[in-house]
Order: sequence, then C-alpha cells, then structure tokens
Amino acid sequence: MKYALVTGSSSGIGHHVCEHLLEMNYMVFGVSRRGAEIDHRNYVDIVGDIRVEEEILDIFDIVSEETEELDLIVNAAGIFTLSEISQTESLHFRDHLETNILGTFHIIKHSERFLLDNEGHVITVSSLASKKGYSGNSAYCASKFGLNGLLATCREEFKGRGIRFTNILPGAIDTPLWDEVDESISREFMLSTDDFIGVLDMVVSAPSHVQFPEIQLMHRNGGMV
Repeated sequence: MKYALVTGSSSGIGHHVCEHLLEMNYMVFGVSRRGAEIDHRNYVDIVGDIRVEEEILDIFDIVSEETEELDLIVNAAGIFTLSEISQTESLHFRDHLETNILGTFHIIKHSERFLLDNEGHVITVSSLASKKGYSGNSAYCASKFGLNGLLATCREEFKGRGIRFTNILPGAIDTPLWDEVDESISREFMLSTDDFIGVLDMVVSAPSHVQFPEIQLMHRNGGMV
C-alpha cells in the first residue's frame, strides 16, 4: 500500500487528484477546509486550514494514526481571484500569500519526517502565472512567483535524501472555480481536468529515479485565459 496526502481535496483539481490516486490503489489523506464528499475505504477526510500551523500539526497526528510514511504529497490547495491592483484589498492580497505559499510551506515543513528517502515525491500545482504577470492577477501572480522560490529551496534542501519535487504549471483549467471568478470568460481554450490528470499520472507513475522538476502545459490555442 502506498500513501498520499492531497491538499485542496474538497473541489477542483485536488478532488480529481484524490479520486485518481484512489484508482491507483493509494491510501489517500485528503485535506481541505470544508471536507470532501469522497466515499472510499482507502480515503481519510481531514478538515483543516493549511494556513494555520497548529492545524497542520493536528493533520499529521491523524496521518500518524495510519502510517509513519508518505510516498506522495500533492499540494493542490490554492485560491484565485481577479481584480485590478487599485481594487485589491490588502487582506485579499494577504490571503493569497497565506494560502498559496504559507500553506504549502506548512505542509512541507511538517511532512519531512514522513517522506520516504529515495521514494518520497512532492508535487505542487502551480500555474503559468508563476512565470508571467497577467493583468488583474497581482495577488495570484505574486503568490505563485513566491511559491517557485519556496519549492526551489526545498528541492535543494531535500535532494540529499533523494526526495523529488515536481512543479506542475498549467494554464487555465475548466473547473467550477470559473463560475465564481467570472462566468463571462470563455472556456473554449481551457484545459480539461482529464488533461491535467493525464500529466499527473505520468509524473506519479514514473520510476523513482526519474525527476520532473517543472512541467508547463496549456491548450495549444490558449494560455492562462
């Protein structure tokens, strides 16, 4: 039995990742703020806020009741909203930093003792917005650019243990998130969730000596939106 922890499990990409890993016969610990509706004998639903370090300690206490080893972590939790800089409130900006960077930092920091030497793999769902600024995306882009720096450092600190770090940088993916952001945005040239899962499957299934430090993917006719 292999063990995986996935953040952002309640919806969107994180939810699909959990379902796919369960199909791959992983035991999956799903972490989200509101809980996920996944009914499977190998799924453990954990409600917690990754922005709060004390809650992260509780999350890993629950994991330790089942296992002391994790083969895989998928950081899929994140928030994304659109607003021009002049319309972006400081609290709104800070929430992006705390969710998209600080939350991932907490997960990696406290998972260190669980990750298997020469087998452990940390996959983080980032974005093309971690490489290029987009109008109306100041908070999101800033958080994703910062996330790249965090993960680059982690890759250096953990490489002596043979732990792999993969950043997946997709363009826009057609999920219900866009209903909340702006229903008027065209989804014609967005990736599907199946597109993303196909790439994830390749990364997860690769031999442990094969590393994908960074993968960018987009619809052939589109980018972010």
